[in-house]
Amino acid sequence: IWPHSWSPILVCSALRSPLSFSVMKSFALFALALGATPAHAVVASPVGKTLQLLADLQAKILKEGEGAQKVYEEFSEWCEERSKTLQNDIKTGKAEVAELQAAIAQDDATVGALQAKVEQLSGEIAIDEADVKAATEIRAKEKDAFVAEEKELSEIIETLQRAIGIIEREMKGGASMLQLKNAASVAQALSVLVSASAITTSDASRLTALVQSSSEEDDMGAPAGAVYESHSGGILETLTDLLEKSEDQLDAARKKETQDTHAFEMLEQSLKDEIKYSSKELKEAKEGIAAAGEKKAALEGDLQVTSKDLAGDIKGLSDLHHDCMTKAEEFEAETKSRGEELAALAKAKGVIKDTVGGAEDLSYGFNQVSLLQVARTGLMSRAGLRQFEAARLIRDLARKQGSSELAQLAARMGSAMAASSKLGEDPFAKIKGLIQDMIEKLEKEAEADATHKAFCDKELAETNEKKADKTAEIEKLSTQIDKMSARSSRLKEEIAALQKALSELASSQAEMDKIRAEEKETFASNKADMEQGLEGVKMALKVLRDYYGKDAEDVAHEYAKGAGANIIGLLEVVESDFSKDLAEIESVEETAASAYDKETKENADEKASKEKDVEHKLKESAYLDKESASLSDDRSAVQAELDAVLEYLSKMEGECTEVAETYEQRKGRREAEIAGLKEALSTLENETALLQKRARRHRHGLRGGAALGA
Repeated sequence: IWPHSWSPILVCSALRSPLSFSVMKSFALFALALGATPAHAVVASPVGKTLQLLADLQAKILKEGEGAQKVYEEFSEWCEERSKTLQNDIKTGKAEVAELQAAIAQDDATVGALQAKVEQLSGEIAIDEADVKAATEIRAKEKDAFVAEEKELSEIIETLQRAIGIIEREMKGGASMLQLKNAASVAQALSVLVSASAITTSDASRLTALVQSSSEEDDMGAPAGAVYESHSGGILETLTDLLEKSEDQLDAARKKETQDTHAFEMLEQSLKDEIKYSSKELKEAKEGIAAAGEKKAALEGDLQVTSKDLAGDIKGLSDLHHDCMTKAEEFEAETKSRGEELAALAKAKGVIKDTVGGAEDLSYGFNQVSLLQVARTGLMSRAGLRQFEAARLIRDLARKQGSSELAQLAARMGSAMAASSKLGEDPFAKIKGLIQDMIEKLEKEAEADATHKAFCDKELAETNEKKADKTAEIEKLSTQIDKMSARSSRLKEEIAALQKALSELASSQAEMDKIRAEEKETFASNKADMEQGLEGVKMALKVLRDYYGKDAEDVAHEYAKGAGANIIGLLEVVESDFSKDLAEIESVEETAASAYDKETKENADEKASKEKDVEHKLKESAYLDKESASLSDDRSAVQAELDAVLEYLSKMEGECTEVAETYEQRKGRREAEIAGLKEALSTLENETALLQKRARRHRHGLRGGAALGA
C-alpha cells in the first residue's frame, strides 16, 4: 500500500537515478516507518542506538551513584550516632574514673588518719599499762610495809596490854609491889617484872626500847624514868600512854592503808577504763582500716575495669574515626571517578549529537526521500517529513524520560502540522514556537527548582547548625546543673552532720557545766566544813596547850597532864589529817576545774570551727542553688529556642525533603528534556537548511539535464 501521493512510476524513476542505492534505502526505511509500523515504532539507527546505550549507561551509573550515596549516608549516619555514643561513654567513663580516684584518695586519707590514731592509741595503752604495772608494784610494796608495821604494832599493843594487866594485878597486892614502887625507872620496873617471871625478857626489851623511843620524841626532853620517880603510878601511866600511842599509830597505819588502797583502786580503775576505752577505739580504728582497705580494693577494681572500658572506648572512637574517614575518602574517590565517567559519557554523547546528526540523516534518515520528493515529484511535503522527524524525537524523549508534557507536546505538534497544512501556513514556525515555549518553561522550572534547592540547603544547614549548637549548650548547662546540684546536696549533708555534731557538743557541754557546778558546789561545802573543822581543832589545841603547858605549881589540883598530852597528840593527828584532806580536796578541785576549763575551751574552739564551716557551707550551698536555678532558667530559655529551631527544621524538612524524586534526579531529567528539545529544534533547523541546499542542487541539476537534452 503506497502513500496517497506516491506512484510506481516515481519508484522506478528513483531506482534508475544515480542516487538509486541511497534513495532506495531511505525510501524503504521511510515506507516501512509510514506504512508498516506506527510512527513511535520506528527502528532506531546505529547512531540512535549508540546514544540510547550511552543514555542507559548514564542512567545505570546514576542509579549506582544513588545507591552508593544512600549506603554512604546510612554509613555516615551510623558513624555519627556511634561517635556520639562513644563520646558520651568516654565522658561518663572519665567522670566515673575521677569519682573513683577521689573516693580512693578519700579512703587513703581515712586509712592514714586511722593508722595515726592506732599508733596514738597503742602508745597511750602501752603507757597506761606501764602505769598500772608500776602502781601495782608500788601498792604491793606499800602493802608489805603495812603488813609488817601492823604486825609489829599489834605485837607491841599485845605486849603493852599484857604488861599493864600484870602491873595492875601486882599493884593490887602482888609480891613485887614494893619493888615496883621503889623502881627508879621504867627499865628497873620491867626488870622487876622479868625477875618475877611476869613477862619475858624479849617483851621487857621491846617495852624498854619503846619507852626510850617515846622519851626521845617527848617535847620536854627529860628521861622517862624521872617522870615516875615521885609516884608509884608513873609506870602504869607510861605504859598506858604507850598503849594509846601504839593503838593510834595502828589506827593511822590502817587508815592510811585504807586510803592508799582506795587511791590505788581508783587509779587502777581509771587506768583500766582508759585502757578499755582506748582498746575499744583501737579495735574500731583497726576495723575501720580493714573496711577502708576492702572498700579501696573494690574501688581500685572498679577503677581498673572503668579505666579499661574507657581506654577501649577511646580506642574504639579513634578506630571509628579512621574507618569513617577511610570510607568517606573511598566514597569521595568513587564519586569523583563516577563523575568523571559521566562527564566522559556526556561529552561523547554531546560530540555525537553535535557532529553526527547530518551524516546520520544522510545514511539512515528520510532526508533522501524528502529530496527525492522535492527534486523529483513532490510526492510528500517537506512539512510532513519534518513533522515525522521532530515528532519522533519528541516522542522518543517523552518515552525515555516518562514525561507526559513531552508526549502532549508531540501530539500538539502533529495537530499544529495538520492545521498548518490545511491553512497553507508555515508549519516550522508553529512547531518551533511550541518547542521553544516548552524549553523556556523547563528552564524557568529548573531555575525555580535550583533557587528553592539553594534556599533549602542554606536553611537546613543553618538550622541544623543551630540545633547542634543549642543541643550542645543544653548538654553543657545540664552538666553544670547536675554538678552544682550534686555539690549542693553533699554540702547540705555535711551541714546536717555538722549541726548534729554541734547539737551533741552543746548537750555534752551542758552536761559538763551541770556536773562542774555540782562538783564546785560540793567542793565549796566540803571546803567550808573542812576549814571550819580545822579551825575548831586548832582552837581546841591552843586551849589545851595553854592549859597543860602550865607548871604544876600553877595548878591547884593534880591535873591529868598525861591524858591531856594524849588528847593534844590525837588532835594534832586530826589537824594533820584535816589539813591533808583539805589540801587534797583543793587539789582535786583545782584539777577538775583545770580539766573543765581545758575541755570547755576545746569545745568552744570546736564549736567555733564547726559553726564557721556551717556558715561557709551554707553560703556555698545557697550560691550553688542560686546558680543552679539561674542555669536552669538559661537552659529553659535555650530549650525554648531549640524547640523553635526544631519546629522550623521540621517545617523545612517537610518542604525540602524529596520523597518521590530528588533534586538531582529532577535536574538531570529536566536537563535531558531541555537537551532533547533543543536537539529536536536543531533538527528542524538543520532540516530546513539541508532541504534548501538540496533544492538548489536539484534545480541546478534540472537545468543541466535540460541543456543536455537540447
